[in-house]
Amino acid sequence: MYRKFDILKTEPSDRRFRPELARQLMYIGVPMGLQFSITAIGSIMLQSANNALGTACVAAFTAAMRIKMFVMCALDSLGMAMATYSGQNYGAGKQERIRKGLKGAVLVSVVFCVIVSALVFVFAKPLMLLFVEAGETEIIAEGVRYLHIEGAFYCGIGCLFLLYGLYRAVAKPGMSVVLTVISLGTRVVLAYLLSAVIGVTGIWWSVPIGWFLADVTGVVYYFIHKEKLLHF
Repeated sequence: MYRKFDILKTEPSDRRFRPELARQLMYIGVPMGLQFSITAIGSIMLQSANNALGTACVAAFTAAMRIKMFVMCALDSLGMAMATYSGQNYGAGKQERIRKGLKGAVLVSVVFCVIVSALVFVFAKPLMLLFVEAGETEIIAEGVRYLHIEGAFYCGIGCLFLLYGLYRAVAKPGMSVVLTVISLGTRVVLAYLLSAVIGVTGIWWSVPIGWFLADVTGVVYYFIHKEKLLHF
């Protein structure tokens, strides 16, 4: 590759430190690092709220999360594809392609999530039995309830991953952080508040509510700033 592609061949001048490039990388990289840190911290806090409700709840949450991660892998990959596609077209100044790509990605995400949500809702118990012994009826029942509540709203996290990818691509990484704070912040606060009122079900409901509020914020911001947002 080095012999064939001239673009890979560098001169000493190409290897000097460039403050303007460093600033650009830090502008994009630091918020992304902060976003992932917030995600990890929020997950720990949600787990803490969950732990206070007993071992059956913890076991149900752990098993259901394994099922959820299969879905998250596909949606996260779609979000990364959106970031790559949008970033390339943003750099090339092709705003219309970004809009078309976003519409197509939303359609793919929604169709995928509707199908998966239906499958998870119908087969919640068999899916739980993959990770839990059949005799653990309390754990299975709680896990099924979790999957029925959260699994019905996978469209929320699907759209949120697309918004993350879009805002990273168009040099608005701070907006991704804002959406993460809204999503996880709402989930943590509601998890503690609702669990004190309606028990573990409150933790399950806090998740889709957080997704929905972050989606609304991201979509409203997009339509308000759409013309400026997609211009390099």
